[in-house]
Amino acid sequence: MRTFTLSATLMVLSGASLLAGCGDGQSTTDSPSGGGGGVSSSGGAGGTGTPTLTNPDDGPPPGNPEGQCDVPAEAQAEDTSAPTTVVGQGTAASCTSKAFVDAVAAGGVITFDCGPDPVTITLTETAKIFNDKGPKIVIDGGDKVTLSGGGKVRILYQNTCDEPQVWTTSHCDDQDHPQLTVQHLTFVNGNARGEKDPDGGGAIFVRGGRLKVVRSRFFNNVVDDTGPDVGGAAVRAFDQSEDKPIYVVQSTFGGKDGFGNAGSNGGGLSSIGVSYTVLNSLFSHNEAIGNGANPAQSGTPGGGSGGAIYCDGNTFTLTLCGVKMTDNTANEGGGAIFFVSNDLSGTLVIKDSVLSNNPSGKFETQGYPGIFVLAKGDPQVSGSTIE
Repeated sequence: MRTFTLSATLMVLSGASLLAGCGDGQSTTDSPSGGGGGVSSSGGAGGTGTPTLTNPDDGPPPGNPEGQCDVPAEAQAEDTSAPTTVVGQGTAASCTSKAFVDAVAAGGVITFDCGPDPVTITLTETAKIFNDKGPKIVIDGGDKVTLSGGGKVRILYQNTCDEPQVWTTSHCDDQDHPQLTVQHLTFVNGNARGEKDPDGGGAIFVRGGRLKVVRSRFFNNVVDDTGPDVGGAAVRAFDQSEDKPIYVVQSTFGGKDGFGNAGSNGGGLSSIGVSYTVLNSLFSHNEAIGNGANPAQSGTPGGGSGGAIYCDGNTFTLTLCGVKMTDNTANEGGGAIFFVSNDLSGTLVIKDSVLSNNPSGKFETQGYPGIFVLAKGDPQVSGSTIE
């Protein structure tokens, strides 16, 4: 294992200088990108057109089996022994899109009774959370349920500032509910291409309240192919209550060739001004396929940073512990991670993790292969391999 203590000197593969930064609501990153070039899409969800539908039964299990980091109590799975709603009546046929969408709208604790075998529920519309339900909303698939967007729709949506989903406070950008947990689920073939205001979040979009992801898998989810800020093919998040972190625990994003998530930026996770604590999880074969970086270089559509994770904003922290991150790619910067704290108050922490073979098409920070970082000092790296 190697612990890095090098200064974060920028290495720009395209031969130009780069400054990066972002306001909490809109990016102001400058970058050296020209049009085209960079890392090409290599299968999975990348590219334009109709996404290839994925068989979740062929996917890898949730989490990084080599990850051994402690999971705090608040990051553990929620109790679902007394569900509010059970989707299904004991057969796969009874677990319909409508039954699931209705259950999410009703809120509370949601479980499934779809028979003894694994089941895929293909949604015909996005399941939307209502902000006056809960305050806790838990969706537990029991390690047998896959939620699919069918390559056509975003899968799950929470937005405290969306009036049709019910305003419940005068400060929708910082409220403590709903508190959404997804656990023991697989999300496949979610598609948020063309979604505007808000964009991003092929599988899950969350603004406001809280989000927690436990023992879940994300395969072949997509967002727009280009754009300077759009991202989060699997998960896109804003405005977490009191700036508390999103916990992502024992989960898999991609995991093998043909199963990766892809979009303009942040194939796995994407956010502005949001902290993440990612524990014992696996990211591989995710892609940032935009080009032109942020803001978009003249003559380009923009995007292409953060193959696995894209974090932007001011004061926030990204903590990885027990994470394996391999074979992710970015056409522009940060094949593994793109982390920009505009006012240099943010912190990147990497513990007991392995990041390897995450090529950056045009720029990354010297001494940290696959990472582009502007933060409060150097990344805090311990017990980890970055190569």
